[in-house]
Amino acid sequence: MKYETAKNLNNTRFKRLIGVAKPVFDEMVKALKAEYQVKHARGGRKPKLAIEDLLLATLQYLKEYRTYEQIAADYGVHDSNLIRRSHWAEETLAKHGFNIGKQEI
Repeated sequence: MKYETAKNLNNTRFKRLIGVAKPVFDEMVKALKAEYQVKHARGGRKPKLAIEDLLLATLQYLKEYRTYEQIAADYGVHDSNLIRRSHWAEETLAKHGFNIGKQEI
């Protein structure tokens, strides 16, 4: 599911399908966008996958146990690109206090 479809869902349905509430999702997007601006301050190529869609894809991978190849096909990007950006999103969110995937033992 892409963000354009997900943003029209009500709060309850959004949380059931995505795994996090809309306000938490919005805070995650803000953190990722701020970090992206710092990382690409000097310019660079525009990504094919928007930050919102990247976060949705990352949450799909963690919640639904789909392969990166399946998710990448849904979003129209190469799976290696999705893997690299998804790992960046997980690490960035962990720095900002969101624990979505990597749990300490």
